Amino acid sequence: MGGALKAPPCLDSLPVIDASETVHDIPDIEPPSVDLPPPQQPLHDKLTVLTEDDLIGKRASITYEHCLKQLATFLVLPIQKCPYICSVNQVECQCIPPFEVSITQRGTASIMEWTCPLGHAVYTWSSQPYLKYRMLAGDFMLASNILLSGSNYAKVSLLFHFMNMGMVDHSTFYTIQDTYCVEAIKECWEERRAEAIHRLKDRDVVIVADGRMDSPGHCAQYCTYTAMENESREIISVITVDKRETGRNSVIMEREAFVRTVDSLLNEVKLVEISALMSKLPLKLYVRIITVSVNLKKACTVHKGKYKDLGLQHSLDMWHGAKNLAKKIHAAAQVKGQSSLSYWLKDVVNHFWWCCKTADSFEEFLDLWFILLHHVTNEHQWVLGACQHADLESGGSQQWLERDSMAHEALKSIVGNKRWLNVVHKYLNFRSTADLESFQSHILMYASKRTAFSPPVYQSRMLLAAMDYNFHKDRPELCRSDGSKQ
Repeated sequence: MGGALKAPPCLDSLPVIDASETVHDIPDIEPPSVDLPPPQQPLHDKLTVLTEDDLIGKRASITYEHCLKQLATFLVLPIQKCPYICSVNQVECQCIPPFEVSITQRGTASIMEWTCPLGHAVYTWSSQPYLKYRMLAGDFMLASNILLSGSNYAKVSLLFHFMNMGMVDHSTFYTIQDTYCVEAIKECWEERRAEAIHRLKDRDVVIVADGRMDSPGHCAQYCTYTAMENESREIISVITVDKRETGRNSVIMEREAFVRTVDSLLNEVKLVEISALMSKLPLKLYVRIITVSVNLKKACTVHKGKYKDLGLQHSLDMWHGAKNLAKKIHAAAQVKGQSSLSYWLKDVVNHFWWCCKTADSFEEFLDLWFILLHHVTNEHQWVLGACQHADLESGGSQQWLERDSMAHEALKSIVGNKRWLNVVHKYLNFRSTADLESFQSHILMYASKRTAFSPPVYQSRMLLAAMDYNFHKDRPELCRSDGSKQ
């Protein structure tokens, strides 16, 4: 007769069975003895989490309160009477089942409590096990996984509000995040990074590096500088600099992060080359402030010869170099009388890629690069050389440039620009930062630029993104049903 009955049933209202209605055909055989349960069995204690195996991997579900109440109406507690004993006169409560059941929410859990008619607590059941300090396991797992999955508390809380579900309190969330998660993430990253550094001990290391600001515009609070090993494409360094560490000057954060990254790696591995993205700042500001992150030859003027004698080679990204070249040709093609350059834009950029990939030295690059000025005029053989392509079909649709025309002179000034040629040697190693830029995009999953974080939490989210990227970097490409790569 368990369930949430407001009062015990009245026995006087039950029907009376007369003696003539009884059945007398029971055999004389003595029934077998049955072990009856004791009058009152002790109930199980509350479930507690003692090790991580008691919690990790356990399945959870969404439960509605009215379904729990429906279940409670069919339950019969193995209790003969209320276990309450007065602490003053040691008098026992004489209330007997059925007991009233109430359900309350605590965080993400539902607490079911049985009480006797006098209000004494008979038994309490929780939908979640308990950790230390009576912390609910579901609250702990939800709070930690909000961080580990790259979500933020406000969005998840809004989702739970729409679902009319219990949610871990925001103060509890931040306490769990700061107390249990941040340091654990950092320790995990240091362990995996130490393994990666150990694998690179006896090798010449080439890194691809770039900085990322935590917000758009010029009001960034943090700058994260990431270094990726060129061959394995594994992230081996993640350095985060706070604006308060640079005198609240967000412009020089990238330089400071770069210096910390290089200094750290020089003490750990044999660093021989750094490939970094070109800065998007204006040229004067670029040379004066963050030259060290782009041109190591000029770094000595900023850091008093700090990297002058180390023999570090600096490379630039091929894609960005080709993009800048295309911009110059496109701008020249907009001038009146030079519109024919737009036809050659793609071919000139492709020729630049081929020259950088083929040439083994700067001199060889120049020999291949200036072939372009003859080819565009339909001159494929001359006194000092010839084009290296196959014979062209006659009657093609090429729009050849006229020698010494405005378009040809404009192309000549672009191809032979001294400033351009002074940095061309940085492209000859044919380095690409595409994978690093993919990681920079992946960071948005863990730290959106529209959300502000405290310094420890922001750093831990950067490390989470790096560990996530390293874990999945060698997985196969997605394929279609016919086996072709998607």
